[in-house]
Amino acid sequence: MKIQIPLLLCAVMTLTGATNIQQLIKRSTCPDNWTKINGRCFRYVLTPLSWSAAERNCVSMGGHLASVHSADEYQDVQSLIWSITCDNREAWIGGSDHQREGVWCWTDGTKFRFQSWCPREPNNSGTGQHCLQINYTGKRCWDDDWCNIRRSSVCAKNI
Repeated sequence: MKIQIPLLLCAVMTLTGATNIQQLIKRSTCPDNWTKINGRCFRYVLTPLSWSAAERNCVSMGGHLASVHSADEYQDVQSLIWSITCDNREAWIGGSDHQREGVWCWTDGTKFRFQSWCPREPNNSGTGQHCLQINYTGKRCWDDDWCNIRRSSVCAKNI
């Protein structure tokens, strides 16, 4: 039995490319105050900030405002917010159509495929709503909003 554990550890390290145990641990865990979701680390930031200030804050921590790529991942992000606030608070994530109206992009550069817009959203509310908030209304769906509004946010970074 004692031989099997080191062999298993060696095999895992070989498959992941880790050269030592510290590297292996670093690749599989998130820093303090971050939560692992689908192989990335997420952090809920309670401090209300504008969307651009929230993105700068996430970048300062090594990530970006969160991109969301599936319904399951969205539910996990919502659960993260709930676990901290006991509420379904609205929060900024990394979607924006700043560059071109109606063409949504993630700040981390990943493809904007999954969407969970509320009915009749995004609507730009006449003009100028270019930033993505989540947990909008009781439906807890997505809404485009004015970027200067201060709200909490969700950051994400790769492990």
